[in-house]
Amino acid sequence: MHLATFRFPTLIHCGSGARRSLEWFKQQHQVEQPLLVTDSGLPSTEAYGLVVEEMDRLWPGAWRAFNKVQANPAEQDVHNAWQVYRESQSDAVIGLGGGSALDAAKALRLRPAFPDSPLGQIPLSQLPERLTPMCAIPTTAGTGSEVGRSAVITLRESGQKAVIGADPMMPDLAILDAELTRSLPPHLTAATGMDAMTHAIEAYVCPMYHPMCDAIALEAIRMVRTFLPLAVADGADLDARQQMLVAASMGAVAFQKDLGAAHSLAHPLSTEFGVHHGLANAIVLPHVIRFNGEEDASLYTRVADALALEAEEDPAPQVAEYIEHLNRTIGITQRLRDLGVPRESLPKLARLALADPCHRTNPRKCSERDLRDLYEKAW
Repeated sequence: MHLATFRFPTLIHCGSGARRSLEWFKQQHQVEQPLLVTDSGLPSTEAYGLVVEEMDRLWPGAWRAFNKVQANPAEQDVHNAWQVYRESQSDAVIGLGGGSALDAAKALRLRPAFPDSPLGQIPLSQLPERLTPMCAIPTTAGTGSEVGRSAVITLRESGQKAVIGADPMMPDLAILDAELTRSLPPHLTAATGMDAMTHAIEAYVCPMYHPMCDAIALEAIRMVRTFLPLAVADGADLDARQQMLVAASMGAVAFQKDLGAAHSLAHPLSTEFGVHHGLANAIVLPHVIRFNGEEDASLYTRVADALALEAEEDPAPQVAEYIEHLNRTIGITQRLRDLGVPRESLPKLARLALADPCHRTNPRKCSERDLRDLYEKAW
């Protein structure tokens, strides 16, 4: 066996009302002037109001907000947040929202160490061991960015998404508070939940050695299977909401193993056509499962178990059919054409998917032709 390294360092405060752990964050890191980083849609939500109420109690008149992170965060978003951070002399970052806001907040913390370098050129190996203190508070149950050590940012120079990651970027505290996801509409609950499912499945079948992540991924699959339909059907079901927050974080912990071809297919759909990342994953995942299963019939045996499916000699088609059934149950479309993706764009999308690094750890090697065929099947 090769030398392996396992690390699960994220501190998580979990449960309804856990946002009150911001007081612990303030005291532990001696925070006096935090910057709240989120997207433009969040200030009108119940979640934003609940967190602002807590921040006003802890830092009356002393905190600032940057509410302009795009749905697919770009380097310019990080630059604009950095300007506000400097002008307000902030000393900590609180990321609030979905994966986009949390990723932008994590990337912002690179700026004090390298204020003038383009994000894609920052020497991550030279980061200090500790960056600006950060608390991550997700308002969706999908990306798991709150427990991750990387950020997905569209770079200015290339116009493509890049994964920027290093251990110091991991948030100091993640707060999983179901009350902050209560007002998330059903279609976003569904799309973000399928993002968590994709993370867990792709992490499990990724051929890297990490049995701890394998166990976490399988339990995350079971939890999403059980609780996502409940959360979509009744947004006020706080138990289902809380379980989905935990499952999303588990999926992200699991994919420190790495991911697979579904993510390489999904990323260009977001950058080129603005397709929600979780929705893109949900549509392409069944086709990737069938593709992988053609080479290794046993690959999805334990995934099928986690989905409570009866064992078959070749479980991949069975798992793929289950994912398609789950998509239909929670209202997710099955076809890229329904999202306005033109068929003539598929060759370009395949080229972009090939340039994306996630497929390099797919259990079956992918050529550009393979990726094009997978888009065709999803179209």
